[in-house]
Amino acid sequence: MRKKIVAGNWKMNMNLAEGLKFAESVSRYFNNKPAAKAEVILCTPFIHLGGVSAILENSKVASGAQNCASEESGAYTGEVSAGMIKSTGAKYVIIGHSERRSYYHEDDAILNRKTSMALKSGLKVIFCCGEVKEERETGKHFEVVKRQLENGLFLHSGNEMAEVVIAYEPVWAIGTGLTATPDQAQEMHKFIRQLVNEKYGKEIAEDMTILYGGSCKPSNAAEIFSKPDVDGGLIGGASLKLDDFTAIVEAV
Repeated sequence: MRKKIVAGNWKMNMNLAEGLKFAESVSRYFNNKPAAKAEVILCTPFIHLGGVSAILENSKVASGAQNCASEESGAYTGEVSAGMIKSTGAKYVIIGHSERRSYYHEDDAILNRKTSMALKSGLKVIFCCGEVKEERETGKHFEVVKRQLENGLFLHSGNEMAEVVIAYEPVWAIGTGLTATPDQAQEMHKFIRQLVNEKYGKEIAEDMTILYGGSCKPSNAAEIFSKPDVDGGLIGGASLKLDDFTAIVEAV
């Protein structure tokens, strides 16, 4: 069976004390629950990563970063390498989030290199793809997602893909209050799985965890997650509220 995952992406929120306190709350919640059917991940700002990883070390929750450098080390002021992230105890890193693509102009070549750095360092990758509103409205959404995956991710081997999770995020539904319908989410997730199948074969495609990210909340999570090719979520705003985040996890 494919692994179910719910990953919280804190983005640029919470100071250090707030973040550590929140991570403790999440850890305590899930440690007091029976074995979860989904893996839970907290993807934090870099300043939180060491402390959060320590808090989660023996818990049922994993830690991850929201980005990594495209280089291994050197004179890159302000950057944080995949190896540095791994050294904190983190297990995951998000690569290619729409905000990184849009605000920081990260193209497919850079994201491919970041993915290589992360995998080489022993991190699991949550690789994001998705279309903006204009691309959806003009019917280019499948073309866009196919290009992002082929040029940014599919240059890696089948063995490496075992360490990759794909997250589909319709950019027009992030922080806008809009949400892809469950059928729209399923349609794209099925398309992504078919692309993986064409490139790597049925076994890898069937094992691939594909997450939905885009204004997922407790009120719609169960319906979205009920679709056969949706294996969980990459959660933004709702991951900052304990009740909302735990409810979304339990919807899996």
